[in-house]
Amino acid sequence: MECRMTRRMGKWCRLTKTRGLHKSGLGVLLVLSLAVSAAAPATRASEYIYAEDGECVVLLHGLWRTGLSMKRVQWALEDNGYSVANISYPSVSHSIEALAVMAVEQGVAECHLRHFERISFVTHSLGGILLRQYLVNHDIPGLRRAVMLAPPNQGSQMADYFQGMSLLTPFEPAALAQLGTGEDSVPRRLGPVSFELGIIAGTLNLRGYLPGSPDGLSDGTVSVAETVVPGMMDFLVMPVTHTFIMWDADVLHQVIHFLRQGRFDRPALGAVGEGD
Repeated sequence: MECRMTRRMGKWCRLTKTRGLHKSGLGVLLVLSLAVSAAAPATRASEYIYAEDGECVVLLHGLWRTGLSMKRVQWALEDNGYSVANISYPSVSHSIEALAVMAVEQGVAECHLRHFERISFVTHSLGGILLRQYLVNHDIPGLRRAVMLAPPNQGSQMADYFQGMSLLTPFEPAALAQLGTGEDSVPRRLGPVSFELGIIAGTLNLRGYLPGSPDGLSDGTVSVAETVVPGMMDFLVMPVTHTFIMWDADVLHQVIHFLRQGRFDRPALGAVGEGD
């Protein structure tokens, strides 16, 4: 018997006996981890356009995260007909180059095991840089589209700030050291993208003027200016934070619309967001 609650009272919950989550501490942890998002509005599933012909979407989380942070994206996609490979990778343990091969190839392999030929990506923060890095030296057969949420495509001023704190150097993730804006910046040397890419940047900065906050309009971690990359097909700014951009219902609506149409749903924006 399957126990499933979807979008009830603004919450997203999926617990199944087949996965055994309701009998384990993991199930409790998962529910608690999602409690923070309970106040967010329910995703408007009736407004989404269902995927056709079958498509697999690979999810790549950001630095210091796991696949749990992308669960709400996963469930939104699954509810709209997509197969999803939600990848967890050791973001603090390896360089960007190593993580790119590790994470992207795992995601593509999972899609191929399910016999999907069309593959898209949804990434958060560092995850977008891993996809760009991978495509420098590799092809992804069947790559269709990608949506990047708050990617530091021009490097990150916050990464520069942490690199300048000598006391933290021994504990600094290798990938973080490569995300700055200087000569060693991996994102800045990757060049234009050559695939169908939509980018959503956040503008809700809850950090204010705390040390390390990026200059200009930002989501508190990555500035709007740092998210753009030559070759992108569409771009939006929305009033969301870096930490929870992937839990926002309006963002999820835009993600699915871009995957389906190759453009964001501007008529649905109103005063919510705008593109450059």
